Amino acid sequence: MVRVAALIAFLTCVALSEAQHEPGYCAFYDECGRNPSVGESLIPPLVPCLNYSRARLVTGQHYWQLKQVCPMLDQGEGNTFACCSLKQLSSLETSLTLSKAVLVRCPSCAENFAHLHCINTCSPNQTQTVKVTKVTNITNSLNNTKEVVVGYQAFLNTNFADGAFKSCENVRIPATGGFAIATMCGRYGAKLCTAQRWYDFQGDSSNGLAPLDIDFRLIKDGDTEGVPTGVIPYNGRALKCNETTPSGGQVCSCQDCQESCPSVPSPPPPPSPFTIFEIDGFLFISLILFSVLVFAFLLYLCVACVIKHKKRQNGKKGETIKKGKDQNCNDVTQKIVHPSEVTFAEKNSLAAQAFLSAGFQRWGTLMATYPLTVLLLSAGVVVVFSAGLKSIELTTDPVELWSAPNSRARQEKDFHDMHFNPFFRTNQLILTAPDRKGYIYDSLLFGQQNFSGIISKDLIIELLELQTRILNITFWSEDLNRTASLKDVCYAPLNPSNPTLTDCAVNSLPQYFQNSIDNINAKVNMTELGVTKEVDWRDHLIYCLNSPLSFKDITDLDMSCMADYGAPVFSFLAVGGYKNEDYTNAEALIMTFSLNNYPRNNPKFKVAMEWEKEFLKIVQDYQKSPDTNFTFAYMAERSLEDEINRTTAEDIPIFMISYAVIFVYIAVALGEYSSCKRILVDSKFLVGLGGILVVGCSVLASMGFYSWIGVPSSLVILQVVPFLVLAVGADNIFIFVLEYQRDVRRPGETREQHIGRVLGNVAPSMLLCSLSESVCFFLGALSTMPAVKTFALYAALAVLMDFILQMTAFVALLSLDARRQDNNRCELICCVTVSTQRPYKRNEGFLLPFMRKYYAPFLLHSYTRITVMVLFIFLFCACLFLMFNVKVGLDQELAMPQGSYMLDYFHYLYKYFEVGVPVYFVTKRGFNFTTVEGMNAVCSSVGCDQFSLTQKIQYATEYPDRSYLAIPANSWVDDFIDWLNPGSKCCRLYTIGPNTGKFCPANQSSLLCLRKCMSIPADGVLRPDGEQFNRFLPDFLGNRPDLQCPKGGLGAYDTAVVRDANGEIIASRFMAYHTTLTNSQEFTAALQMTRELAYNITMGMRNISGTSPDFEVFPYTVTNTFYEQYLTIVPEGLFNISMCLLPTFVVCCLLLGLDLWSGLLNLITIIMIVVDTVGVMTLWGIDYNAVALINLVTAVGISVEFVSHLTRSFALSIKPTHVERAMEATANMGSAVFAGVAMTNLPGIMVLAFAKAQLIQIFFFRLNLVITLLGMVHGLIFLPVLLSYLGPGVNKAVLLQLQKAKAKAAQELVMRSQVYDNLNYEDHEPKQGPYSEPSKMDTSTKMKMKENQREVISNRF
Repeated sequence: MVRVAALIAFLTCVALSEAQHEPGYCAFYDECGRNPSVGESLIPPLVPCLNYSRARLVTGQHYWQLKQVCPMLDQGEGNTFACCSLKQLSSLETSLTLSKAVLVRCPSCAENFAHLHCINTCSPNQTQTVKVTKVTNITNSLNNTKEVVVGYQAFLNTNFADGAFKSCENVRIPATGGFAIATMCGRYGAKLCTAQRWYDFQGDSSNGLAPLDIDFRLIKDGDTEGVPTGVIPYNGRALKCNETTPSGGQVCSCQDCQESCPSVPSPPPPPSPFTIFEIDGFLFISLILFSVLVFAFLLYLCVACVIKHKKRQNGKKGETIKKGKDQNCNDVTQKIVHPSEVTFAEKNSLAAQAFLSAGFQRWGTLMATYPLTVLLLSAGVVVVFSAGLKSIELTTDPVELWSAPNSRARQEKDFHDMHFNPFFRTNQLILTAPDRKGYIYDSLLFGQQNFSGIISKDLIIELLELQTRILNITFWSEDLNRTASLKDVCYAPLNPSNPTLTDCAVNSLPQYFQNSIDNINAKVNMTELGVTKEVDWRDHLIYCLNSPLSFKDITDLDMSCMADYGAPVFSFLAVGGYKNEDYTNAEALIMTFSLNNYPRNNPKFKVAMEWEKEFLKIVQDYQKSPDTNFTFAYMAERSLEDEINRTTAEDIPIFMISYAVIFVYIAVALGEYSSCKRILVDSKFLVGLGGILVVGCSVLASMGFYSWIGVPSSLVILQVVPFLVLAVGADNIFIFVLEYQRDVRRPGETREQHIGRVLGNVAPSMLLCSLSESVCFFLGALSTMPAVKTFALYAALAVLMDFILQMTAFVALLSLDARRQDNNRCELICCVTVSTQRPYKRNEGFLLPFMRKYYAPFLLHSYTRITVMVLFIFLFCACLFLMFNVKVGLDQELAMPQGSYMLDYFHYLYKYFEVGVPVYFVTKRGFNFTTVEGMNAVCSSVGCDQFSLTQKIQYATEYPDRSYLAIPANSWVDDFIDWLNPGSKCCRLYTIGPNTGKFCPANQSSLLCLRKCMSIPADGVLRPDGEQFNRFLPDFLGNRPDLQCPKGGLGAYDTAVVRDANGEIIASRFMAYHTTLTNSQEFTAALQMTRELAYNITMGMRNISGTSPDFEVFPYTVTNTFYEQYLTIVPEGLFNISMCLLPTFVVCCLLLGLDLWSGLLNLITIIMIVVDTVGVMTLWGIDYNAVALINLVTAVGISVEFVSHLTRSFALSIKPTHVERAMEATANMGSAVFAGVAMTNLPGIMVLAFAKAQLIQIFFFRLNLVITLLGMVHGLIFLPVLLSYLGPGVNKAVLLQLQKAKAKAAQELVMRSQVYDNLNYEDHEPKQGPYSEPSKMDTSTKMKMKENQREVISNRF
């Protein structure tokens, strides 16, 4: 009790210590007087009172003072908390004023300086960044003694600390020409000053400014050494010297900030491979680690041999020993344990095991006594939980599955879709004609041009005919209650309100001829430089491919290049597979139909889906037609979802077969077959079925519960969770049933007591695994990925429910089955009985004797053990190296089934497309476009900033292999300025008529519109003022481009600028194009690079006066929500797996009575399984992604099954040597684990190899096969060997208990023998029972004594 009390006191102290560093708490507050240890000072050294309390809500004058001194802490009036009083704020302001006097030339430096001291003094989370280290008592004038703080540690993240220092290191003092930092770094001066030295000077109370000593601790990311529990080093954002401050300060000058000096940014060099001594760095580390581990192991062997040799030489002097026999009948010695030798931990371990065993024994007996009642109650609970399935919500939207609602990509998508509508739906064909030969065309205007075989008139006409068929699609729409067509759902940029078919955006090569066969057939003689020659469609096409924005070509055909819907068709949207802009030599034609993307609850969403269905029918019929001259690939927007749903439906039978195979195996393997006549009696078909039903019920209960509370499910959950719970549940079932079959019912013991005793033996091990896995998955729910989070939640509850049902319903079911078997009744046909009696002996089956007699001795042979250790160390180090080379991502082709037409489409897309998906650079509210400075910061024309938004994007496109940008962004600001130019006819005003003074379109007569919108500027740089900007911008955005005014913004920009009711621009976008992105690694890299570019642009535009501090530019691509996860999936995965590994260690330690060593060995083995799994993923081409992460989390759960049972069995063994204990654990528990986990999973996994879906083949068949095989070899090969070397010693408390039990049994035997000697044998002849054998009384009594002794010992476990 004393030790327990001491432990509780210690833990309480620890808890209180940790409580000192919590969010929302202050370490000190208000001023209590002068610091007695500080002498003369520039300002009074007033120190704060020690006061651990909650942060105060600041209001009124207090709030306004805080906002003025520390604006970075302002959260709005009524919502701002702080840890400083008005007095402290006044003192802080005085101190900062003196310091800022030399730093004010660089506002960001001064802001960072104030930021630092505001955080230390006033942060509402002060205790998370500050640790008080020195206090003293001072007495005020009223004789009140108070405890004050005279020293503390301030913890800063190096990112913030270095950033703040860097912003100030080049600030100069004009009067001297020196650096301001020289006066603030003490003896080091400017040259030797570092961030740490700068902060050390600031925290030195002898500098005349600091009222107390501050020990600044600069902590790197991830470094926890020296950081108190609960402390989070402050990692605020330090402003750069070339940034504006939130309070409106401009960028630092070039003199004070090198970053402000203009220079064309060059892309950073690609990161060089990690090498050490010109060797792959990870390979080098792995080799060193392998060498160290092998050396340590060999050293351990040598030391062990020396110690063993010395023991043999010293003999057994001074030891009291007793002889015994091991399982191989070899003489062994076992030390007699004295009670004083038993440690507190060993007593705890014994007590924990005894408590759990006794509790489960009583519970099992109760469940077995009332089986029907238990089954009925269990069914009732399952039904109640499962009733929630009526409101189940199945998430199929990939965005909802893989992108968290609060993730950056989702927020950006929501912002974009809210202001600009979702990205349109794409329906596309990519056509080739590989059998057509190319030719050379001698053009009058362009000279000799190479034409590929597909650029021929007959194929263009055939493409136009196909396009016309698709355009004329009609169908009956139940939602519209009329015949629908493309015009009802198409994207019509120039006539969105009432479109016709010709207004629909269709991009294809025939659009260069306005979809007119007459235009394609047109030809005319033309004279150029005295040469007369016929020009035809080819000349027009050459011109349009190179000048798609032209309203009129340069031939005498006088045809426009614009599509019939009025917009240009860029070359890369019409042809593909060309090189160096040799468009006429393209290998493919591209045809794209764009539809509006409606919300799923909009009736027109179904109309669009139906149109796409008809589109696919026409395209597929055309592909099958023998008259088709094209080889092509195609897709509709609905294709991805259709193909995924199709393959899911087709693979459901595969999963059902997989579960059926597992069920058959369980039913057969659980049976105990003593003779052919008793096969139907001894089989365990109903028990196996019951076990499967328990798993199914636990999954249904989990799904129903979460459906009750509104947590959505997904196909991943439906596919993975049953498999996982089946693996866990089958293992427990096998352990329980096999232990029951191997155990002999004791004389006088009822069936129910027998079941309860067996449950008491094995249930703690089942609890250990199930609880570890359940807690593991609950902690895995901390993931930010919705699919991973929901999977973890469903799996955690399902595993927990499975254990509960096993402890209740399955125990009851086994009790009923045992009753049937005892009555010799056949399974399924219970009315039939057999005459052959059940043999009274242990039924060990085949596997247990095999592992005991052959496998365990071979595995644990001295030479085999050494070989195993070396091989597994090599495997771990090799897989550790491979782990660092695993690919991160998930290519979208893998979501498609084999043979899908989408696979052909992806192949064509990557091969023939010359540009990738569009990327929008979106601006948010807070930037003033109406000022000259604002326009210059965006545009790229004359007079614009050389580092404007569009100019920076232009710079990035010069390095497409690094930036992944192929085409610069369009700019509505540039075109608006050009549209305003008085040199064009675009912007004019009516001078007569009722519209006098209003905008006059370019197609109106000049007589009506004699006045220009703007006059010609003197310096040639046209910029509207704010009034002109707001007046004419709506006219520009509504002006349809035509030959008279091609700069009109309708179609191109009318949806690119969003204004509020007051005319303020709250959102705008600038569209560029990515390079062709072919895999998830490139998509992820492109996202990262565009974000970096957007951040750079944001920082630059925030420097413009009048820009909001929270103004932001972000890149948006429709694929960002899918690929953002791969930017953080590695740390996310490490976090999730770590969260899963933690409970396996903790629970193992707790349930084994604080056996830390067993828990550590358990943890090491599971870590090796996970590392080896990732390494094999690299070898087998399995990429690391969210689906793989789910399986790796599952791997931790399954590994617990392979490892924890064996670890517990070893820890509780009382064999005298490590090797013998490992043999016993391997034979007894290893056989159950092999039969229950490995052989349960493997047959089902092998069936999944026949699935059509590549995702299932790769991430369910391959990965689960790897997990199962690695778990099996580690659990049944490596772990027994590891335990034989490093396993914990025999629990002395158990040995002491054994000694006492043996002594007591011997004493009882002697006493009873004396009693029986005085009694008449005939009067006390034993009666024969079903579990007793004819024998003499003394023999029966001895057997009973042994059984009593065995019961005493087993009750401890």
